[in-house]
Amino acid sequence: MPPLMKLTAITLDCADPEALAAFYQQATGLSPHPRSDADFAGLTRGDGLFFGFQRVDDYQAPRWPGQIVPQQSHLDFKVDDLDEAEAALLTLGATRPEDPPNDGAWRVLLDPAGHPFCLTTA
Repeated sequence: MPPLMKLTAITLDCADPEALAAFYQQATGLSPHPRSDADFAGLTRGDGLFFGFQRVDDYQAPRWPGQIVPQQSHLDFKVDDLDEAEAALLTLGATRPEDPPNDGAWRVLLDPAGHPFCLTTA
């Protein structure tokens, strides 16, 4: 049976769409969307997937792993080398959460707006 839906976009809330788009553009190599602005920025992939970032007034970053402000969403990215990818992403502005889980097969980082995302080699 063919899929009922095709994923076409992922959008994250944040305080600064242009800054968060720049972080993910540097981290993923996706192309900036030509109609990005201060309230809504985006990146595109060759197959049409759109990755958007929308400004939200009074945005509160998730407090992961706690749930005072729930994580809202997270992304998983496959990488070739966990140590190398983590170091590069930290240089770009990612941070490590307090007490991150680590089973050796994946790492959790926070993007500059506080969204958790995972790196894995699996």
